Amino acid sequence: MALTKAVIVNKDAAIPLPIPVMFNPPDYQMTRTSRFAELKVPGLPSSVLQYVGSDAQTLNMELFFDTTDTGVDVRTRTEAIVGLTAIQPSTKAPPRLLLLWGSLIFPCVMMSIKQHYEYFNSLGMPLRAKLSVEFKGNDTLETLIAKLPLPLIDQAVRYAAKSGDTLQSIAATQMNDSSKWRLIAEANGIDNPRAVNHGIQLSIPKVF
Repeated sequence: MALTKAVIVNKDAAIPLPIPVMFNPPDYQMTRTSRFAELKVPGLPSSVLQYVGSDAQTLNMELFFDTTDTGVDVRTRTEAIVGLTAIQPSTKAPPRLLLLWGSLIFPCVMMSIKQHYEYFNSLGMPLRAKLSVEFKGNDTLETLIAKLPLPLIDQAVRYAAKSGDTLQSIAATQMNDSSKWRLIAEANGIDNPRAVNHGIQLSIPKVF
């Protein structure tokens, strides 16, 4: 029975074809982090911890590439994955990805990639490479809300877009964080973050 190859899908590509790895990684690590604020209370010998939220889950793995059998520059095999850190013209951000390997289904973005070339031919062309990759989970707003207990979900606020508004500027004024524009896009089914028509009624999610 043939081994299932791990693949990475660029969800923002015009044609989202899977990008297979050359060799499956020997392992991977997943990390989930909770954040707590320290509340200082005069007279107490220690701080009181208050849970304030969780970071998106991260996944780290190493991918190996070897073209010593063909003599082809190994970068011809790695460039498709390295390119997943490039800014997309339509979103002004790196692409949304889907990492698939057996039972692993991980919506994510690529946070970092380290390229290590470790074998070369007589002309100095690399023939063997190791990519150390970090992905960060990128679940949709609907998926995240579905995981919350109902009492933690507040009703969304309605906002009428003004001339010159972008999703980034609306997120900055309504959510105090311009990077949360994707939450507004997901909540309103908007594909182009720059196409915000004057007067359109937007739902601004409030998740606690």
